[in-house]
Amino acid sequence: MAKKDFEKIITPVFRVSFPQVFQPKAAPGSEKEKYSLVMIFKKGEDLSVLKDLIKKVVKEAYPDGIPEGFHTPLKDGNEKEYDGYKDTIYCTASSMQQPGVLDETKQPIINPIEFYAGCYAIATVNVYTWKYMGKQGVSIGLQNLMKIDDGEPLTGGASAEADFSEIVVPEEEVADKGDELSILG
Repeated sequence: MAKKDFEKIITPVFRVSFPQVFQPKAAPGSEKEKYSLVMIFKKGEDLSVLKDLIKKVVKEAYPDGIPEGFHTPLKDGNEKEYDGYKDTIYCTASSMQQPGVLDETKQPIINPIEFYAGCYAIATVNVYTWKYMGKQGVSIGLQNLMKIDDGEPLTGGASAEADFSEIVVPEEEVADKGDELSILG
């Protein structure tokens, strides 16, 4: 049986959240590992190419209308209390195959530290419908990624610098530690 060719598009620029693009991870309650990330788009961003593809795929799969309880991928960021989600539209894109990840010069990113939650990227994606355990919906398939720019990390925690910004270490203690270290060397 031949694999169905999917129409793929390039997304507008989005902010990366929860990237699992170098190592697959299973969703809670599942043993099936996938590569994935959440794409966070500014509210008002022109998502017409993505929305049109979603509508086209759904109409092909459900020509008589969408069933009740149908799951769609685009969500209102104001419904989440995560950093960076306010006044946004977000969606998850995933794949069983590892996506290619390029930097802004179109060179492969190998170090996961370089592609992080908070950076900006574009992706090639496809859209597909699914039925599973009595539920139905449409999802976004992740193909490849290209990092466009750095951004403030979405870590959900404070940096070490922020945690210890109020601590003052007397200079003589720092100097004494330096002396101790030179004795060990």
